[in-house]
Amino acid sequence: MDRDELVNVLEEAGLSPYQADAYVTILELGASPATEIVKASNVPDPRIYDVLRDLESAGYVELYEQDSLHARAHDLDVLRDDLTSRATRFTDAADEIERRWEQPSIEEGVVSIVKRFETVLNRADEFVRGAANQVEASLNPEHYQQLRSALRTAKDNGANVKLSFFTEDVAGRDALPPAEEVAEVATEVRYCDIPSPFVVTVDRTKACFVPHAGSANVYGIIVDDRTHTYVFHWFFLTTQWDIWETYYEETVEDVYGDYIDIRYCVRDVLPLLQDGATVRVRVDGYDTENGRDRTVEGTVSDVVISGSKYKESDQVATYGGQVALIIETDDSAVEVGGWGAMIEELEAHRMQILSVE
Repeated sequence: MDRDELVNVLEEAGLSPYQADAYVTILELGASPATEIVKASNVPDPRIYDVLRDLESAGYVELYEQDSLHARAHDLDVLRDDLTSRATRFTDAADEIERRWEQPSIEEGVVSIVKRFETVLNRADEFVRGAANQVEASLNPEHYQQLRSALRTAKDNGANVKLSFFTEDVAGRDALPPAEEVAEVATEVRYCDIPSPFVVTVDRTKACFVPHAGSANVYGIIVDDRTHTYVFHWFFLTTQWDIWETYYEETVEDVYGDYIDIRYCVRDVLPLLQDGATVRVRVDGYDTENGRDRTVEGTVSDVVISGSKYKESDQVATYGGQVALIIETDDSAVEVGGWGAMIEELEAHRMQILSVE
């Protein structure tokens, strides 16, 4: 290793350019006065004393007076240990980089586990207020009152709001808010007569969950991820919604049906088609090829229900395979799928039955 390369390595180890130059010069000259070190190095004369004192503070050189200020290399073990330690840290860093590259950690912030219900409730309020298309919530009357303002904001912004009330005391249905009141904040409401978890999903991308009060574990889950939210959507659909009685349902003028989940739409359209009816629908969603918002309007020519043994069932949980609508537009036939559509042209976010003839 030549002189310049040694100086560069010492700089990479943390010495300043003048410190590295001066130290290598002292190694070459041996014990020398500061004036000679200046002549043999590139350190400016006004800086030499400060540079030498910094090297002494670091333990690399020893200064002493002998008619003038002299310097000599100190115990080499200090520098050698320092360089070895730095080399080890660089090696460890390289190994850690390789480990993280090969086994990346779960993306931070996608799923959070918290201990306080208030934290989950605050995030649910935030998520609901920002809803653009859909809110699903399983909650008791107390939670409802705490989220009522956010739910009303979501509904006023055009979101479809589904609430499933549960009660935890003998009051039962008597503890529910009046239907006239929930009509201001919800599109449809159902009643579950057993204690249930607190669940909120918003726009297919965000979810909040807290186990029911009798659970042995006390924790909350906050999700900001499309895939994980899908799991909570199905939990809500199958355990908190589909099997329970309707408490309130909004009626929309000039619309025969307004849907967020394609399974409900297909369930209602299928018998109409079997009776020979012409069903005209409007679907808002996004194009699965380019990800852009897309709206189609036309008549339903067929439905796709694969993987189900119960195609006549009212329970949409039985529609576990592909579920789709085939819509004849003025231009062409468009295959419309639901949440997570991959093989269909359009992922539906909202479906409306405009007419049945």
